[in-house]
Amino acid sequence: MATTFGKINTKIPARMDRLPWARWHWLVVIGLGTVWILDGLEVTIVGAIAGRLTEEASGLNLTSADIGLAAGIYVAGACSGALFFGYLTDRFGRKKLFIITLGVYLLATVATAFSFNALYFFICRFFTGAGIGGEYAAINSAIDELIPARRRGVVDLAINGSYWLGTAFGAVLTVFLLDTSIFAADLGWRLAFGLGAVLGLVILLVRRNVPESPRWLFIHGRNDEAEKLVGDIEAHVEEHSRTTLDPVSDDKTLAIRQRSHTGFIEIAKTAVTRYPKRFTLGISLFTGQAFLYNAVFFTYALVLTELLGVPDDVAPWALVPIAIGNFAGPLLLGHFFDTVGRKPMITGTYVGSGILLIITALLFGGGHLDAVWLTVCWCVVFFFASAGSSSAYLTVSEIFPMETRAMSIAFFYAVGTGLGGIIGPILFGQLIGDDIQAVTFGYYLGAALMIAAGLVELFLGVKAERQSLEDIAQPLSAEMPTVSK
Repeated sequence: MATTFGKINTKIPARMDRLPWARWHWLVVIGLGTVWILDGLEVTIVGAIAGRLTEEASGLNLTSADIGLAAGIYVAGACSGALFFGYLTDRFGRKKLFIITLGVYLLATVATAFSFNALYFFICRFFTGAGIGGEYAAINSAIDELIPARRRGVVDLAINGSYWLGTAFGAVLTVFLLDTSIFAADLGWRLAFGLGAVLGLVILLVRRNVPESPRWLFIHGRNDEAEKLVGDIEAHVEEHSRTTLDPVSDDKTLAIRQRSHTGFIEIAKTAVTRYPKRFTLGISLFTGQAFLYNAVFFTYALVLTELLGVPDDVAPWALVPIAIGNFAGPLLLGHFFDTVGRKPMITGTYVGSGILLIITALLFGGGHLDAVWLTVCWCVVFFFASAGSSSAYLTVSEIFPMETRAMSIAFFYAVGTGLGGIIGPILFGQLIGDDIQAVTFGYYLGAALMIAAGLVELFLGVKAERQSLEDIAQPLSAEMPTVSK
C-alpha cells in the first residue's frame, strides 16, 4: 500500500488493548514465541555436547577454554545482531525482520553442523547468535504491540520462559545423539545442529501468517493498512468469541505526526535524557540475569563432568529438571506480574534467586553437594531467576516509546548481555580448570549482581501492569509529548 506522512488521529492502540483473548492471539504466541525454544536449543546443545567436542574423536578437539570462548562468541554475535537488526526492525517493520532474522539463524546453524575446525565453528556460532539476537528485538516488540495490556505480563513471561522447552528438548536430544553405540563421535553432535534447523523451518512456515504491528504501521505512514488490519482482527475475534466489541471512547484517541524513521541520535537522547532512571533500570536487570544464566548454563556440563565426575552421556539429563523449573517459574508466577505488580514481583524474583544462589554456593563450596543435589539447588534457584530474567525483556520493551522499542530491547540486551554474557562464560571456562572453590566464587558474583539488580528495580521500577504501552511511554510522534523519568 502507498505510504503517506502527515498528522492523524487514531484509536488503534485502545482497540487492540480492549480485545478479549481469542484464537488470533494464539497464532501470535505460537508464530512468534517459539523463537525462544530455538535459543534454548542452541545454548543447550553447545553446553550438553561440550564434553564430546573436547574429545579428539569429535573432529574438532576443542579445549574447555575453547568451549567458553565459543559461548562468548555466540553471545557477541547475539549482541551484534540485536543492535543491527533492532535498528532495522524499528525502521522497516516487525514482520520483515522477524522473517529475515529467523532465516539468518537457519543458515548459520546448518553451517555449524559442517564445522571442521575451531575457527569455522566460532564463525558459525557468531552468525547463529546474530540471528537469535535479532529475533529478540523483532519478536519482543511485535508481541507487546499485539497482545492486550491486561495480559501482556503473563504472556510475555510465558513466551520468554519457553526458552526452557528448547533446553529440555535439547538435553534429551543430545543424550540420544551422543550415544556412540548409535552415532559416531563425529556425527551425533552435527545432527543436533541440523535438527535445530528443521525446527526453525517449521516455525518459519507458521510465522508467515503473523501480521505486521498495527502500531508500527500507523506511525510509519501506513494508517489505512493499519485500520484495515485491526478491522480484520476485530471481525475475527468477534466471530470466534461470539461477542460484539464495545466501541472505543473518543478520549482514547491518539494524535500522531507520522514519520519514516527514527535516527540513532534521537534514540540515544530519548533513553539517556528523557528516561535516565529507566535507562539505569534496563542496564541493571539485563546485566544481572545475563551473567548468571550464561555463566552457569554454557558450562554446566563441564562442572558436572570435570568437577563432580558425571559421565558425558549422563550430564545432559541434569538439564531436564532444571529446564522444567525454569519454565514453571514464568508460567506459574507470570500472572502475578499483572496483578500484584511489576515492581514487587521483579524485585522479589531477582533478590530471592540471588539469596538462594548464595546458599547453593556455600553448600557447593563446602563439599556438601553431589551432582544430584547441586541439580536440585539449581532447580529452585532458577524457578525464581527465570521469572525475573523474563521480566527484564518485558520491562525494556514496554517502558520506552514505540518508535524506539526494538532498538531499546536490542541495546539493553546487547550491553547487559555483553557485560554478563560474554565475560561470564569465558570466566567460568577458566575457573573450571582450577577447582570447586574457584567456581564457587563465580556463583557468588552472579548472586551479587542479581541482588543488586533487584534493589535497582525496587527504587526505580515502573508501574506498567495492565497499562497501555502509550500510557507507559508516550510515542515520540505524539502531539505535545510529556516528559517522564
